[in-house]
Amino acid sequence: MVLSVEPTAPASPAGPVPGRHRAVRERGFRRARTLAGALGITLLGAVLPGAGYLWTGRRLGWCILVPFLVGVGATAYYVGDVGRAVDLAFDPARLLAAKLLIGALLALWVFVVATTYLMLRPLGLAWLEKTLGVVVVVLLCVLGGIPAVQAMRIADSQRDLVATVFDNEQTATAPTNVTKADPWGGRDRVNVLLLGGDGGVGRTGIRTDSVILLSMDTRTGRAVTFSLPRNMMNAQFPEESPLHEVFPDGFRSTDPDADAGFWMLNAIYGQVPALYPHILGASENEGADAVKQAVEGSLGTHVDYYVLINLLGFQQLVDAIGGVTVNVNEPIAINGNTDAGIPPTGYLQPGPDQHLDGFHALWYSRGRWGSDDYERMERQRCMVSAIVDAADPLNVLRRYQDLAAAGKEILRTDVPRDLMPAFVDLALKVKERKMRSVAFVSSDKFFSGDPDYDWMRSVVAKALGPHARGGAKDDPGKAVTTADACGYHPEG
Repeated sequence: MVLSVEPTAPASPAGPVPGRHRAVRERGFRRARTLAGALGITLLGAVLPGAGYLWTGRRLGWCILVPFLVGVGATAYYVGDVGRAVDLAFDPARLLAAKLLIGALLALWVFVVATTYLMLRPLGLAWLEKTLGVVVVVLLCVLGGIPAVQAMRIADSQRDLVATVFDNEQTATAPTNVTKADPWGGRDRVNVLLLGGDGGVGRTGIRTDSVILLSMDTRTGRAVTFSLPRNMMNAQFPEESPLHEVFPDGFRSTDPDADAGFWMLNAIYGQVPALYPHILGASENEGADAVKQAVEGSLGTHVDYYVLINLLGFQQLVDAIGGVTVNVNEPIAINGNTDAGIPPTGYLQPGPDQHLDGFHALWYSRGRWGSDDYERMERQRCMVSAIVDAADPLNVLRRYQDLAAAGKEILRTDVPRDLMPAFVDLALKVKERKMRSVAFVSSDKFFSGDPDYDWMRSVVAKALGPHARGGAKDDPGKAVTTADACGYHPEG
């Protein structure tokens, strides 16, 4: 019997073959052949986080890329609805959460970009190439992180602005039958009183030298402004108001020797709280309540809310939006006091489409030397229109931090925070239409020293009517378009 023996295979070494696991790992996970290739795929991974991981063969990339794409889609869906975006913009708690979330996502994105490059970087690079690669990746992270950092800063500025200005100020005259679901309380129009005065917005002694009622159609955005002179006497109060009981014949003194300056429209803000504190009930701004009721009684239409602008900080607001463009039809004095005989230090010269910074816009609005209150009222109406034109969404976003900082210092209002989304939506409608205006200026029909309030109320009713039309340009009782009033038509 012949026995055959199969040759036995050589025994395997007791330990692993040197380099075998390393070779498997390198065959399983790819690296770029060159530094340029590594940086290119790292850039792809920065744009589509997780894509670089997948290129190397790491399935972990799907755990990054899929949530990223879902997040982008969800964000686009959320922001695409203006209502939801504005809700977020006026909710301090959600703004803080958004800021923290953006910060966390930024840190995760930087980690993914950095590790993507480390996984892709070819082995054996020279020291100079390694340094260059690190510098490029760091720059990529810095440049890519700028939008996120800016978004965090905007969220923080907006949160501060909302908490400071829209703090649900308690007033005695704001509507009580409004909700977030029904922001206008069934009204066809919402009326906001725009007040401008010198001094800090928290001062009670402020004089409201600019008084403009903005009336907006809540469905169409059709808006009309009514400008009242600061020296208007005998301002009326609604019959149901407690102020009507103490001033049945209007805001006037029973002392014939009283200083008339304390009984003009612009004195109500400071005088009423001093003379009759808490007469209208619990309020954080009794002066604004009193002016609202004076305008309501004088014009015969409801006044829902107010916005007070500190004119000393007005130039900050204009600078924050990058300036405004107006037509200057005659020289307008800078500084100067006619009563004290102090001459101006300069003039705004006539010319069309002049772009003004905050300082010059302030004097365009308030310059008095050589002009009367009515001419100043006309310019203030034009300034309101110019600010609306300048405040396009892109411009506001680009300059938002400066705008928010300025607004926090110069604005005060009793508009509830919950209603701001509805107001933003309405403001967009207003911006799409030409704003009409009525100014009560000196004429055979109007005298600020003894106004005919019945006539004024009839003018307001006609201007707000469904078929109101503008009359002759020189008729102070008819509505005129802002374009007509603010066009370039120099005298002489």
